Amino acid sequence: MWPSLKPTQRLNVAAVINPQSATTVQVTGWIPMSPWNNFLATILVGTITATGTVDAKLQQATDASGTGAKDITGKAITQLTATGSGSNKQVNINLKQDELDAQNGFNYVQLSVTPATAAAVIAAALFGVDPVYAPADAFAVATVQQNL
Repeated sequence: MWPSLKPTQRLNVAAVINPQSATTVQVTGWIPMSPWNNFLATILVGTITATGTVDAKLQQATDASGTGAKDITGKAITQLTATGSGSNKQVNINLKQDELDAQNGFNYVQLSVTPATAAAVIAAALFGVDPVYAPADAFAVATVQQNL
């Protein structure tokens, strides 16, 4: 551990799903894993309408257009529901670089959040953690306005 580093030099936002009320799948787009040793996906769920559900998962692909996209084993949340007290909760999904199917060329990651049946308020961030060759803030998504 390097205590002299700012947290934003070790972890930064690589992709986001902006806060919204949604009823259909929302995705971050494909992010290369190569600059990072790890990812942390954080899903923020507000109010889920009475019959609604929220699912989230990490997927992998061989390029930035999503070629060969497939789910990453063990990287899907247990479904949140309004009836199961899923409103106003947060869920984290950890991903290590070696959990990708690198032998078959899978080096891109996407976070997918699916509110279904009825609307749910959601937001999510895919954080790159422990960069391979530069401070994390060098790889932050363009919408990050400040790292103080």
